[in-house]
Amino acid sequence: MNATMKAAVLTEPGHFKLRDVPRPKPGRDDVLVKISRVGICGTDMHIFNGHYAAENLPMIPGHEFTGTIAELGEGVKGLSFGQPVVVDMNIGCGTCYWCRRNEVLNCPDMQQMGITMDGAFAEYISVPARLVIPAPDTVSADILALTEPLACVVRCARKAEITFGQSVVVLGAGPIGNLHVQLLRTIGAAPIIVADLSPERAEMAREVGADVVVTDPAKLRQVVLEHTGGRGADVVIESVGISALYRNAFDLIRKGGHVAAFGITGAGETLPLDILRTILEENSIKGSVAGMGQDMHDALTLLTHGRIDTRLFTKASYPLEEIQSAFDTLADRPGDLKTQIVIH
Repeated sequence: MNATMKAAVLTEPGHFKLRDVPRPKPGRDDVLVKISRVGICGTDMHIFNGHYAAENLPMIPGHEFTGTIAELGEGVKGLSFGQPVVVDMNIGCGTCYWCRRNEVLNCPDMQQMGITMDGAFAEYISVPARLVIPAPDTVSADILALTEPLACVVRCARKAEITFGQSVVVLGAGPIGNLHVQLLRTIGAAPIIVADLSPERAEMAREVGADVVVTDPAKLRQVVLEHTGGRGADVVIESVGISALYRNAFDLIRKGGHVAAFGITGAGETLPLDILRTILEENSIKGSVAGMGQDMHDALTLLTHGRIDTRLFTKASYPLEEIQSAFDTLADRPGDLKTQIVIH
């Protein structure tokens, strides 16, 4: 095996360089993964645009990936060469209070592949074996690469304690918003109301399970009231990351409802909160952003058994050599809910 590999290095905001870099050598308890496909995440776009994790550049981004095992550390058991896998991108210490509770993002030593350390826009990546999840060889790589983003949605639903018969508003019908809709449909939430400025994306949300779609923000509150008996929604999921939408979310929930904070905003952005109203109405806000641990396993199970319509997510792909073009044109392709980079 060559001592070097091809990798897309984000040298500065907006600029990738395809470089030959040292191929990582797995440690005793690590696995070397030969990467097949990597999805472009909204977080990757934030990094690309210099709005997030810019202090870590230059870096190899990418964390929504699948591949096959190319090398095993001498201490690794239960995994085999050539096995298809997906990988939990959140690396905690594994022993602290938060890791034991599967709240790895709060671990004092937490690292994230492709965000705080080099990631998967490369031919290979070395990862801790404990974060490797074997995948069925009957599921194609383009679908397996959706495991991580779906895991984020699974965790949001779990944290927000969404169950059947609950009314849910999803703000944003992008790739993650679409996955929220599909999972909510699987859970049995009803009605599912989706708001997005793009008629194209709103219609795609309708196609996969939204009961109502709204493209005019001025009409959203009235529509929500009309479809919830005048009460407001049980849950509102903010899936865009805009402060104004977070403020609007509180006007869409019923008394006793809550806001699921999912979309990433800029650092330091704050939300004015009517404390007395929150107390008297018993409202709440619950945050989540990344799937981890059991969330990854659950997401893989859902994909394996066809619970998610993946056709809208697997249309657009680019070779690693064209990653700059893939990022540059992403905003101009709203119909491509997910763009994937093909490595091997």
